[in-house]
Amino acid sequence: MAETAAGLFGDDAIVLPQGGPIYLRLKRWIEEAVHSGKINPGDALPSERDLAQRVDVSRVTVRKAVQQLVREGVLVQRHGSGTFVAPQLGRVEQSLSRLTSFAEDMARRGMAVRSVFLDRGLYLPSPEETVSLGLSSGDRVARIARLRIAGETPLAVERAALSADVLPDPEAVTNSLYAHLEVSGRRPVRAIQRIRAANLSAEDARLLDVPSGSASLHIERISYLATGRVIEFTRSLYRGDLYDFVAELRLGDGGSGQGNR
Repeated sequence: MAETAAGLFGDDAIVLPQGGPIYLRLKRWIEEAVHSGKINPGDALPSERDLAQRVDVSRVTVRKAVQQLVREGVLVQRHGSGTFVAPQLGRVEQSLSRLTSFAEDMARRGMAVRSVFLDRGLYLPSPEETVSLGLSSGDRVARIARLRIAGETPLAVERAALSADVLPDPEAVTNSLYAHLEVSGRRPVRAIQRIRAANLSAEDARLLDVPSGSASLHIERISYLATGRVIEFTRSLYRGDLYDFVAELRLGDGGSGQGNR
């Protein structure tokens, strides 16, 4: 049996927590092993067969317990490799009141960040890009698609589109898009964001190292220069199990608010 399995099982008889369906009792037992340090982030979980035999439950029970832990972000599954204890990044909060780049936001937290470029190039714009960026017939669009990673944990897939006259050489962007735009005096100063819940496609889930269909936050951002010109149209997918967006709400000018909730 694998070394990780030995650390999980130990030498004592296995006693599952009491109460509830057996798959939930097994789920709580695995959670306790993670939280107590018996198995650590990055460690491989024993196979379904090994777990089922050692704990004396069915493989269906093991699968249900493991899948729920995967959905909750405690475990991650990698196709062809197995099931592992998820990196303990903790949830990331981002304010909705500040216009910052991913790199700047993570740097304020002291977190090491990197990007894996999925696409950089000039293209004919889609109808949505034409309308959002105010392009004319014959204009081209610069697209940059990146997987954003904090530590070793993939957090988001970002797909940005800008007019080619703003970004004639997408290959020149090496880290922060906003830092690159600032050099030419074209960094956006305000933006409108729309956020909705979305289930990840199989491809995006693979990039973010979560099961297909996992919950995510779909964010559409249109950014503007001080002149009012649209400078950026970006669609991003953030992992729903690790990312929170936080907004501060203030009482409006229309009244005291008492009795109006």
